[in-house]
Amino acid sequence: QVRLVESGGGLVQPGGSLTLSCAIPKWIVSIIAVGWHRQAPGKQREWVAIYNTDTTTTYAPFVKGRFTISRDEPRNTVYLQMKSVEAEDTGLYFCYIDPAHEARAWGQGTQVIVSS
Repeated sequence: QVRLVESGGGLVQPGGSLTLSCAIPKWIVSIIAVGWHRQAPGKQREWVAIYNTDTTTTYAPFVKGRFTISRDEPRNTVYLQMKSVEAEDTGLYFCYIDPAHEARAWGQGTQVIVSS
């Protein structure tokens, strides 16, 4: 079973920045896409961003240019750089991968709290 490990969450002030990381198992060599979802307290999980194998990226409308998703293949890591964070960005952030020959895999999540 594929297991991803997120890190980098924490408490950040409104307008601040935070970078989340997601470690991907090294034995997964063929990945179609990687991405992030989030779940705010009392709300359903929602999609945040995706990074495709052709390096194209797409973001949810609420991102408004504030987040950047990237992938470091040699390090088997996916990042989500968050800038100008808002209280509404508070939530549990999950990374996922879509392997070529496996079902979608998720991490356990990393908590982001935006508060002054």
